[in-house]
Amino acid sequence: MFGILNPLQKTYLESFIKETNPLILEMEKYAEEHNVPILSRDSAEFLEQLICLVNPKRVLELGTAIAYSAIRIARNLKKKGSVYTIEKSEDNIILAKENIAKSGLEGKINLIAGNALDELPRFDKKFDFIFLDADKIDYKRLFDYSLILLKKGGVIFVDNLLWRGYAASSKIPGDQKSSVKVIREFNTVFTSQPNLKTTILPIGDGIGIGVKI
Repeated sequence: MFGILNPLQKTYLESFIKETNPLILEMEKYAEEHNVPILSRDSAEFLEQLICLVNPKRVLELGTAIAYSAIRIARNLKKKGSVYTIEKSEDNIILAKENIAKSGLEGKINLIAGNALDELPRFDKKFDFIFLDADKIDYKRLFDYSLILLKKGGVIFVDNLLWRGYAASSKIPGDQKSSVKVIREFNTVFTSQPNLKTTILPIGDGIGIGVKI
């Protein structure tokens, strides 16, 4: 397997993405050079469009990494909008803080250092939009918490649900079998929730969208 889209289609579609923000470009380059997992460009563009459509006041992100997606979300929020983003890697937290400071969006981004499974029970307010992109082994438990914290009519956005195309493949490399098993099991849970209107789209590494009904 070599990805979700035909390489020619992928290159063609990416030719229409015209990102000019120097910090965004710098973070994309850093992530590529240091093998830091961030949203693909097409997934990030889609995420930003959803933020504009939903116009959330409170956004929760599970998995900050270097704050790439948190910054892309925050720059599309209205004046009173805010992002709460949780990260447990100390190295990532240092980089995320630096990038948030560079972005000038400190007033919109609340970075929480810790394990999301420990932090989520402490929230006493619900969210209009939740972005799940943390350790895949924790997806199911984080998803359960997310459903509790998501407002009715709110949107949950989940990354990596096609897992490099292997989720739909019968030929899976040995080092990918465990991850594929987790993703397949999660996809079944995700799409069978009675209180969510869900779909999985072949964007980036596979994006799951759910609207709480």
